[in-house]
Amino acid sequence: MPRQVPGSEVLDALLAPVEPEWTGELVAVHGPLEAAPEQLDRAIERRATTPCVLVGAPGWPADHPATALLDAVATDHAELDAMVATFTATPTASTALALHLRTVEHLDVAPALVAESALYSALQAGPEHQAWREATPVRTPRQGDDGPRIRIERPGDELRITLTRAQVRNALDARMRDELLEALAIARADPSLHLVLRGEGEAFCSGGDLDEFGTRSDPASAHLLRLRRSLGAALHELAGRTTVHVHGACAGSGVELAAFAGRVVARPSATFLLPELRMGLVPGAGGTVSLPRRIGRHATMRLCLLGLPTDADEALAVGLVDQIGGMI
Repeated sequence: MPRQVPGSEVLDALLAPVEPEWTGELVAVHGPLEAAPEQLDRAIERRATTPCVLVGAPGWPADHPATALLDAVATDHAELDAMVATFTATPTASTALALHLRTVEHLDVAPALVAESALYSALQAGPEHQAWREATPVRTPRQGDDGPRIRIERPGDELRITLTRAQVRNALDARMRDELLEALAIARADPSLHLVLRGEGEAFCSGGDLDEFGTRSDPASAHLLRLRRSLGAALHELAGRTTVHVHGACAGSGVELAAFAGRVVARPSATFLLPELRMGLVPGAGGTVSLPRRIGRHATMRLCLLGLPTDADEALAVGLVDQIGGMI
């Protein structure tokens, strides 16, 4: 069970000169929290560097001004239990994500992506991710997986990019990333083009290729490479003229990258999952930047802590997608 703390005690602890006793824990905050604006501002400033996860307990009024103190709000006890389970499995990654999201919501996209990549690399070298990697052996290379990762078409004023690694539900590997960056450069060079991104097969993108996770021996160099080859930065630049069509079980980077687009259209059967915390990581394809700008910090942290699929209707309700419909 998480530590249950009344909102008034949370406020008092954050205003006190000593570190709160629940540092390093997931705290379920319940009850009304009344505070003068200047008190709330001071508490929010202190919370920015307090390593803990603050979750509004079921029944918390989401539109209350003190919600700004929280990292997420649980809509019911089953959600709170799922959040506690994720935190218990990977407390370092969960706490690091909460601290990170509190900070990057105030940053522009470019420095926020730098901060995300640095945190991702640090966690790659940590014990929680190492434990996941040891329990998830890298598979041998798949036969028939040496073809192009994308297909490019240019009907009229559209640049259509289709992910073609359907046999692994378009898992994003380094080759696909590099081919996508080359294709996006075409759109950057021609401002008249509207970019349409979609995937072949049963899913738009099932996330990063798990066989590549944590396989680099040097996380610091991986951080610099991630910044030089950032799909998130490229898609952000093109957001105003980009539509992404998603379908099937979209996970990890398949959710994160789509969220950069100006418009996201989902099939009714689409589901969305952010599983990174269970791997001892945080979203690392730009999701800590794209998702809060689409759905807010609290909803982003909630989806990460839950680690459960979200259906298309809920995704539409929270703003993760803009329309439910068919594919072009």
